[in-house]
Amino acid sequence: MSPAIKPTDQQFEIFLGKLLRTGVVIAALIVFAGGVWFLSETHGARREYKTFRGVPAGLSSLDGIFHGAAGGQALAVIQLGILVLIATPVARVLFSMLGFGLERDWMYVGVTAIVLVLLLYSLFNHSTR
Repeated sequence: MSPAIKPTDQQFEIFLGKLLRTGVVIAALIVFAGGVWFLSETHGARREYKTFRGVPAGLSSLDGIFHGAAGGQALAVIQLGILVLIATPVARVLFSMLGFGLERDWMYVGVTAIVLVLLLYSLFNHSTR
């Protein structure tokens, strides 16, 4: 790769910073929009908070969240925003690994790949506890 195409360390750090900021802002906007939508649907109805009720079963999978958000469910839109928030640092680790690969720093590529695998494993491991 020619030196003109390869980004400097500072440029890459700026890119990663912008990636994190953008991801957090997008996630916040999605959650905010879903929250406003949810509140407008409930019309200020009082909720009963004596017993905890988790997320509806349909919103505990990626497929359910995407279909729910596309189908106009406000809670699914909020869940989608949380997914974007979770995906932001995962994207940072992925791009860090690619950046280390561009620098041909194979030790850091390996360490970052291990971190990425652990992150993805923890996200997609559906244990039956």
